[in-house]
Amino acid sequence: MSRRLDLRRLRLRAAWLLILPFYIFAAPSTGLLWWGASLSTAGLSLRAWAAGSIRKDRELATTGPYAHIRNPLYLGSFMLGAGVMVAGGQWVFGVAFLVLFLLVYRVTVLREAKELEARFGASYRTYAAQVPTVLPRITPYRAGDSDSPRGSFSRARYLRNREWEAALGAVAAFGLLALKLRLWP
Repeated sequence: MSRRLDLRRLRLRAAWLLILPFYIFAAPSTGLLWWGASLSTAGLSLRAWAAGSIRKDRELATTGPYAHIRNPLYLGSFMLGAGVMVAGGQWVFGVAFLVLFLLVYRVTVLREAKELEARFGASYRTYAAQVPTVLPRITPYRAGDSDSPRGSFSRARYLRNREWEAALGAVAAFGLLALKLRLWP
């Protein structure tokens, strides 16, 4: 558990390394804000669907977005961050974001896969063999018992998983970029 907290802290600190210089050098335009907001909204939607579908530490998530991709929360995070980078209008920050994201999340994904295999055994191995890590599959994965409604979206689960914090962060990020555009066109 402490290793999980350490990786979470590392992810958050890595993001903060980019934030101040990003906003200082950002060169948003109206078009870039719209493109970035669209990408980020898609990422937030994927994250919301995933957070409202997963029962963390209770069962192997194989329904909802997890029927298409093993790590929808991380793909959603990437889309969210990439959208902010697009809106900022400085490609160098996009490259820095990509490098930091790959370094941090690669370790996180590998660690979680080991934990899930240890916890769920053959069920996880079967699921992992059929569901991609990063790029979604078109047709949903169907486990033997996936016809049950347990994987359906729950607003209460979404709130319990505190996914609204990502939405607030996105609103703040785009608000600051829009403010910069308005004050320093």
